This record gives sequence, structure tokens and C-alpha cells, in this order.
Amino acid sequence: MSGDPAESGQLGSLLLVEDHRDIAEMVHAYLEGKGYTVDYAADGVTGLHLAVTNDYDALILDLMLPGLDGVALCRKYREEARNDTPVLMLTARDTLDDKIHGLDAGADDYLVKPFAIQELEARIRAMLRRRRGEVAPELLRVGDLTLDTGTLTIQRGGKSLTLTPIALRLLTALMRASPRVVSRQELEREIWGDLLPDSDTLRSHLYTLRKVIDKHFDNPLLHTMTSLGYRLAVEDD
Repeated sequence: MSGDPAESGQLGSLLLVEDHRDIAEMVHAYLEGKGYTVDYAADGVTGLHLAVTNDYDALILDLMLPGLDGVALCRKYREEARNDTPVLMLTARDTLDDKIHGLDAGADDYLVKPFAIQELEARIRAMLRRRRGEVAPELLRVGDLTLDTGTLTIQRGGKSLTLTPIALRLLTALMRASPRVVSRQELEREIWGDLLPDSDTLRSHLYTLRKVIDKHFDNPLLHTMTSLGYRLAVEDD
């Protein structure tokens, strides 16, 4: 099961890393039938090699892989290869801790097995739409936190910060709304559109965002407003 990521006329080029062959064959056949080019690896080491040597539009990673698991693969892809290609993680685990580990490693979305193949394709389409969307550059500022939406440079107190793609989108939405409170529903619609994730996904991404922008600084900027939503602001605003 292989395809040339450089082929034209496709909806997008994807890398599927999945060690269960029956699942891999089903996903591969369905997505290629829809017009995607799909490369395949059955283990994490091969998957990482393909990911860093080819230009894909999105990656689909199983969490449990021989050689190198999905979390380790995603982390190496983000931190060592410095690649921000969207990553969807497939997992049989549905606990908040497992999701946080995956999102901390740089995954953009989760799909729990068993899943409907139509939902997998819908989530891939949504990731690709978000990645391809373009907006005019802005310089956003809240307190000592700045975000240049053109260069995606994030700094707080002169220190450069690095965020996962979804955390970056959350930060952008919260900074644009600051100091207004943004409801959970608004944030979910902003990030995922009509294809909403499960109840833990937003909380997991906000945990990741808070850890980066607030953990090592004296004054927290991201505030949870009970029953209302979330607010990014200095305390005196």
C-alpha cells in the first residue's frame, strides 16, 4: 500500500501509520477511493522515516505501534523535525490522561476505536481546511504575551514559546476576543466547526495551552470562568 505524495489531482497526501493490517487496509482503500494519496507504514520507526522524508498534508497515527509508539513518533516529528503538518491520532484508549499525552506531543485531533470511516474522513477534511485557511497577518498582544499571526511567533516576557497547532488556534481566538469571556461552545466552533470533538478534547488542549503560556510565569493570563467559558487577560483588565 503506497502512493506518491507528490501526485497531483488529489484531495491531499496522507501518511497512515497503523499496525493492524485489516484496519489499515480498510482506511487506505476508503481514503484512496475518495481521492487522497495514502502512504502506509506498519511500525513507528518506518512511519517516522516516511513522515520526515516526504511532504504530507496530514498524518494518521495509531497510538500503540511497534518500535516507536504514536506519542513518541508525534513528539519527534514536532520537536526534532520541526513539522507542523496536522496529526490525527487513532487510539483504543479514551481516558483524559491518554488524550493529554497525545495532545502534549503535538496531535491535533483524536479518534477512538472503533470508529466510523466516514467520521475519520470528515475529520481529515476539517484538518486540511484549517491548515489551508489564510488570514491577514496581525500582531496580537495581551499583557506581555504577543502573537504574530503572520510568522506564528509567540513570545511572553521576551521568551519564545512553542505551541501545538490546535493550541495556537485557541490562543489566537482568545487573544482576538480579549478581555471578553469566550464560551466553550464558541471555542469549539472556532476550532472544529460543526464536527465537534468529545467533551474532554477542548479541556485537554486548554491544559496544553495553559502549561506553555502560564506555567513558568508569575501572573496567569488564561482564566477559567466557571459556567461561562475562558478569558485571556491580565488580572486587572
